[in-house]
Amino acid sequence: MELVARRMKVALPTDLAVDAEVDLGPNGAGCDVAVRLNVSLPGIAPDVAQRLIEATHEVCPYSRVTHGNIAVETKLV
Repeated sequence: MELVARRMKVALPTDLAVDAEVDLGPNGAGCDVAVRLNVSLPGIAPDVAQRLIEATHEVCPYSRVTHGNIAVETKLV
């Protein structure tokens, strides 16, 4: 997120937070994984924060590796 914020010329708040919730559920003989990322960016306008979250999700190594393999929901809180 720091890299994307620099590119967007957005100052990140010192009290930013990302809360990850992970669900594991049965799927036939295996399991499915779903992830919710609740992102708090106090002091940043909601539209700017949402663009920052979406752009970060596009370049994040973990997001890129899991793209199409697990359900991921990002939410500004």
